[in-house]
Amino acid sequence: MTNEELVRAALEKVGGKSNVLTATNCMTRLRVRVKDDAKIDDDGLKAIEGVMGIVHDRTGYVEIVVGPGKCRKCADICRDMGIPADAAASTANDWQTNKAAVKAGQKQSKVRELFKTFGDIFIPLIPGVVASGLCAGINSLIGQVVPNYADIPALALISTLLGLMNTCFLGYLTAWVGYRAAEKFGGTPILGGMLGMITGLDGINKISSILGLFNEAVPLDSILRAGRGGVLAVVLGAWCLVKIERWVRKWMPESLDIVFTPLITMILCLVPYILVIMPATGYVSTALCWVVEKLCMSDVLIVRIIAGYVSTALFLPMVAMGMHHGLVALYSVQLESFGYVTLYPALAMAGAGQVGAAVAIYFKAKKCGNTRLKNVITGALPAGLLGIGEPLIYGVTLPMGKPFISAGLGAGFGGAFVMAMQVAATAWGPSGLLALFVMTAGPHGVAASVGCYAVGLVICYIMGFIVTNAMVSVEDVANA
Repeated sequence: MTNEELVRAALEKVGGKSNVLTATNCMTRLRVRVKDDAKIDDDGLKAIEGVMGIVHDRTGYVEIVVGPGKCRKCADICRDMGIPADAAASTANDWQTNKAAVKAGQKQSKVRELFKTFGDIFIPLIPGVVASGLCAGINSLIGQVVPNYADIPALALISTLLGLMNTCFLGYLTAWVGYRAAEKFGGTPILGGMLGMITGLDGINKISSILGLFNEAVPLDSILRAGRGGVLAVVLGAWCLVKIERWVRKWMPESLDIVFTPLITMILCLVPYILVIMPATGYVSTALCWVVEKLCMSDVLIVRIIAGYVSTALFLPMVAMGMHHGLVALYSVQLESFGYVTLYPALAMAGAGQVGAAVAIYFKAKKCGNTRLKNVITGALPAGLLGIGEPLIYGVTLPMGKPFISAGLGAGFGGAFVMAMQVAATAWGPSGLLALFVMTAGPHGVAASVGCYAVGLVICYIMGFIVTNAMVSVEDVANA
């Protein structure tokens, strides 16, 4: 089945093109919003050739797992068919479409909606995070392998270019987040970007000094300072900005809208944002970093081991429930505060546990003659090795039940090892083998951090295989 045939078959099973509001993609899924949820045929979608699984856990919204690369091509085919992406739906003047899209997600819990919102804001930024993190990681490797690289023109040039690519993203992370958050909430994206940019400017320190809120001796302890609150402040500020923008536009004559609405919106938003939102979210960011530091960066080895095992073992259920996207805000806070991320390397082990589990199931499927399951694993396993675990989750382990549990239990051993060895990353997003060159920020040096991460992957492969082999019988596989 070609990609176009797959898309047409999928549209038929969700009630036809006329029932579709938006279609977009993430790393492995085609995400579809519909008008009438009752028209979605879950079993029919699962039966389509090339579909590895589906996630239909809230009204009016279904995610079709087709694998990396393929999902983007399917989304492009939807664009060619005239079906808008989520971003287009959130900013267009077609209020009926927007209203239907918003109502489609209203029945899910507030917590899951909050995590989903963070995911929608941060997921489009992941390519930048990955590119920036890889540049930082490669730069670190150059510095360790060739200490005098600055005296070698070619290496000095490469290092400078890599540094520019890293700085252009991380240096203006709050601006990117503000732009995307305003877009997500249905406001003017550039105003959100401006708000995010202002967050990190030195003028904030001047305002803080004038108001007596700046700590000259220890600037980082200031109640208000440049960067205070980080991405959390920007997301909340963008939400407030959009509310204010809508209120202003409601009363603004159309002939004056383009000139005065943005100006008045920014003026009304900026004062409470700087004086209230930034300091308040600053305390929240500090608290989150404190918790992560006490658990994931503890001086007590046993604390790190337990934290690594538990967090890794629980990560797959979070992925299945779509709650893992909410963690990107925590990663961003930690990256802003420390310059590296310690929680992500452990959580990245979860996908490796699934690889071991899938291999165990493959041999059992071969033994009992379950050709369908063998073919699914064969197609999903390469992506799993590269750190894209959703095809294995929704095509193999989650539908079977027991392997989903055993994969997490096996992965916990790798997570415990990685956190015990204090592996740290310069970015988040890639996992599996693709993440080797972003795991370069550990306190024991670049080579040690990369090597320990690789050992952690091997531990997950082995333990995922062993635990699954013990928990899942041939009969379970035969009936899958």
